[in-house]
Amino acid sequence: MNSIRINLLMWLIVPLLIVNFVGAGLSYWLAWVPAQIAFDQSLADAGWAMVPRLQEKNGQVESMLSQQAEQVLRVDHFDAIYLVVRSQDGKLLAGDADFPALPQQKALNEPTPYEGQMRGEPVRIVALQTTVGRQQVFIGVAETLRKRNHIRSVIFFALSILEALLAIMLIATIWFAVSKGLLPLKKMQLDLNLRSHDDLSALDENNVPLELGPVVTAINGLLNKVQNGAQRQQHFLANVAHQLRTPLAGFRTQLEWLLQKNASEPETAHSIKLMASSTERMIRQTNQLLALARAEPTKFEKERLEVIELNKLVEESIQHFVEEADKKAIDIGFNLHKTRVMGDPFLLRDLIDNLIDNAIRYSPGNGTVTVNTIQGNDGGIFSVEDSGPGIAASEQELIFTRFYRIDDNIAGNGLGLAIVRDITKDHGARITVEPGPTCGTIFSVLFPFPILGTPTKLQS
Repeated sequence: MNSIRINLLMWLIVPLLIVNFVGAGLSYWLAWVPAQIAFDQSLADAGWAMVPRLQEKNGQVESMLSQQAEQVLRVDHFDAIYLVVRSQDGKLLAGDADFPALPQQKALNEPTPYEGQMRGEPVRIVALQTTVGRQQVFIGVAETLRKRNHIRSVIFFALSILEALLAIMLIATIWFAVSKGLLPLKKMQLDLNLRSHDDLSALDENNVPLELGPVVTAINGLLNKVQNGAQRQQHFLANVAHQLRTPLAGFRTQLEWLLQKNASEPETAHSIKLMASSTERMIRQTNQLLALARAEPTKFEKERLEVIELNKLVEESIQHFVEEADKKAIDIGFNLHKTRVMGDPFLLRDLIDNLIDNAIRYSPGNGTVTVNTIQGNDGGIFSVEDSGPGIAASEQELIFTRFYRIDDNIAGNGLGLAIVRDITKDHGARITVEPGPTCGTIFSVLFPFPILGTPTKLQS
């Protein structure tokens, strides 16, 4: 994948490393050349030191260099020093007879350094051509390269360590700078990842860098389009569900009347019962769609919340739940204590209906379902415990996804728990899923305490 971070690092680190290495080469050159010049000057000084020991007699140059003085010129603890003084005709006046031939100089009194060989070992030679009286003499001083090679190695090693440290610091600094520069992108990614799937609110454009402004604007434009599309879809869903409720209710009434009229004809009665069952499923699905549209968190208005006695909402539907439980011989119990919460009565009825209906559907025949309302220390609690097969830990988050179903053999459309989740969010509550004492599952919705000073509209 194409990475902005990698591209930035490549375009910054590679050129800077090249500049760093070029600088290292220049530093090496600037350190070694003066040292080389200093060594050459030392050899030239040794050559100039022999000039006063030369004199002209009878048209010939003679050397007055004593053995002690020559030994002083040759003293060096690291390298071997070689000397030579020759006349213009090549006669050896002093020094080493095997000293390499000295080149003809272009100018007098200008020392010339160059590389050579002496006794099978590379040496650095400084050649000097000068005059003694009216005679020209050639002076050569040579030195082995041990000291020079040692100094060169020290310079190279020191600069190598320095450049390596500078390269590491350079890479670390660039890496830190690039990472720091990309933090706004990382923060934007984290903010988007932490959002729920239905949070389509716009990103904050005030605290983003100038370069990210167009990106945030484009994302906000896309979120606005998606939000508008989702709202239109929810309006359509609510309108369709609302329009279907009346004809379906009339159709069910007509089927009930036909069933009474044809009770004496088994085949006709059986067919009408099947149609009535299908109609009931259609009515339930229509109600679910309407509840889903009504509970959409992005459309919920906090002004609809009021103080409600949750236990009384449950009591209003006890008869319906008992009838549904009897169809499967399920023992349903109600442990209802006075419990006050802040809520929307229509949405809370949907929440209660979906949780209890879900427990009845998934509990086996002759099972048990227990419904509780409790005024806890932190607020109101509504819980439903069933004796069904239980829910695996890996599926406890998935069950609140729309159209997700654990068992396809059990009738349903996979919207009930999604509706419960949305209603829970609307009320600032939270829902927990826990295994029962022996089997089954306990769904608990924990509501916060009612806000003091809120008008009370108790459900009777």
